[in-house]
Amino acid sequence: MAIQRSLQRATGPQSAGRLFSCSGPGYAVPDWAIFRAETDPGQLVNLQVHSSAQGRDNSITVYVPAGFETSTPYPLLVVHDGGDYLDYAAMKLVLDNLIHDKMLAKIIVAFSYPGNRLTEYPDNPEHAQWITRELLPRLEREFPLLRAPSGRCLMGTSFGAVAALSTAVRFPNIYGSLLLQSGSFLFSDPAVWHGEGAVFDPVVRFIDRYRSAPIRAVDRAFISCGAYEDLVVANRAMLPTFRSTGMKINYVESRDGALLGVLA
Repeated sequence: MAIQRSLQRATGPQSAGRLFSCSGPGYAVPDWAIFRAETDPGQLVNLQVHSSAQGRDNSITVYVPAGFETSTPYPLLVVHDGGDYLDYAAMKLVLDNLIHDKMLAKIIVAFSYPGNRLTEYPDNPEHAQWITRELLPRLEREFPLLRAPSGRCLMGTSFGAVAALSTAVRFPNIYGSLLLQSGSFLFSDPAVWHGEGAVFDPVVRFIDRYRSAPIRAVDRAFISCGAYEDLVVANRAMLPTFRSTGMKINYVESRDGALLGVLA
């Protein structure tokens, strides 16, 4: 297995754009996002995977948990905008701590990096092909993974959440779960902010189609959004649509907000 040949600490490529944060008085970094010497660290592996659908080589950073065993099948999480989650959300540290505290099962996590995310993420068929027909089989060859939908989850934020949803919709019953954060689920309704510019038009077309003919793309989804975000209206409006398919939906709002122009 390549995991045995190339286990190394990775410094994956940065994703495009600038991200900013502002915390209020009394904010404290949660315990699960703080380095703890007693936590056994997982490792990161850098891979290059060719995509015929996209006509290029893609960088992937794979998280391998501490105590990894080649004889054990692991669930898989595929994270859109993987560089942002690693660089700005300390996701490796979070995974280490949650697994150490037994709040999360040991898991393989594939952090993906987009080319032009504003064109690749909103319901792009080549992107869905890349994730499902090219990346997933490669990961299944390289790592011991559960070979059932219940062992596969797609994750993303904003446009990345749209990409995760549209990939699951284009390939139903391949993935069992979605983790969608502040999804840009914009659709044709005066009450729902459309965003600025034509870059949002493919998103609106996709969400309009899905709302008119929703399908059970996965068994369950965890959806979160900031209560002070413009996107919260669209996320709330999508809940009846998702639930109408029979998907089990866990929706959480937090007391924070975001600028869609930054996060899209």
